[in-house]
Amino acid sequence: MITAALFGLAASSALLIGAVAGSVWDPPKELTGVLLAFASGALVSALAFELFEEAFRLGGAARAGVALLVGAAVFVAADSALDRYAGGGTDSTEGTSGGNAATSGVGWALLAAVTLDGVPENLALGTSLVESTSLALLLAIFFSNLPEALVGAVAMRGDGRDRRTVIWTWTACAALLAVAVVAGRGLAEPLSDEHLAVALGFAGGAVLASLADTIMPEAYELGGPLVAFATAAGFLVSFLLAA
Repeated sequence: MITAALFGLAASSALLIGAVAGSVWDPPKELTGVLLAFASGALVSALAFELFEEAFRLGGAARAGVALLVGAAVFVAADSALDRYAGGGTDSTEGTSGGNAATSGVGWALLAAVTLDGVPENLALGTSLVESTSLALLLAIFFSNLPEALVGAVAMRGDGRDRRTVIWTWTACAALLAVAVVAGRGLAEPLSDEHLAVALGFAGGAVLASLADTIMPEAYELGGPLVAFATAAGFLVSFLLAA
C-alpha cells in the first residue's frame, strides 16, 4: 500500500505541476500536443506489454478480451454522458486549441474529462501493482496528466478564475486520482487470478478508449508534424521501462 500511495502521488503530481504552470503561463499549443502524443505512445506500450498481457496470462484470451471490451464500452457510455452534461452534446475538450482555450466552461469540462480519464488509468496503475511495479504505466499517466492540467488551468484563467482557485481545484483532482491508485491496489489484492484478469482487462479497455476518444485526437489537433515522432518516442521509452 505504501508503494501504491507513492505511485499515486507521483502520477497525480503532474496535475499540480500543470496547474501551477498554466496559472502563470500560456503554453504553445504545439508543445501541449507533443506532450499528449508522447503520453499516447507510452500508454499504448504500457497497455499492450503490461496490463493486457498480464490479463491474458492470468485469465486467458476470452476472459481478458471480454473484460477489455466491457471496459471500453463503460468508458464510452460515461464519456458520452459527460459530453451531453458539460457541453450540450459537444466534445468536452472542444475549444482547447487554436487560441480558444478561454471559451467559457472549457476549463471545467476539461477538468471533468481528466477526472473521467484518470480514474480508470489510476485504478489500472494500482491494480497492476499487485503483480509488479509498473514504471512504464506510471510514466504514461504522468505525461498524459501534465498537458491536460496545463490546458485546463489556462482555460480556467480565461474564464476569470483567480490563480489560487485554479491551483486548489486541480490539487483536489490530483488527490482524488492518487486515492484511485491506492483503491485499485486494495481492491485487487484479494482477487483470484481469474478475477484479477478481469480487473486488468477492464481497466485496460477503459484506458484504451480514453486514448482513442480524448488524448490522441487532441494531440493530433494541437501538435502538428512532431506528433507522430513524439508518439513513437513515448512508445519506445515505455517499452524500454517495461522490458
